[in-house]
Amino acid sequence: MIVRDSNGAELADGDNVTLIKDLKVKGTTVTLKRGTLIKGIRLTGDEGEIECRAEKVRDLVLKTEFVKKA
Repeated sequence: MIVRDSNGAELADGDNVTLIKDLKVKGTTVTLKRGTLIKGIRLTGDEGEIECRAEKVRDLVLKTEFVKKA
């Protein structure tokens, strides 16, 4: 399984990514701003999603269409 970011770059476990869009996190009042660096991603069984930890949110699942490799 190959996981790609919004620009088509291949992602792997432990990569750093940057958000390309402001994202509201469901269930909280937190909004992750565009340009936020997310360190140490983990791949899931789905090629369209990654798991990560952000500043204020612990376990977070992001769609790969909203990130680019840093």
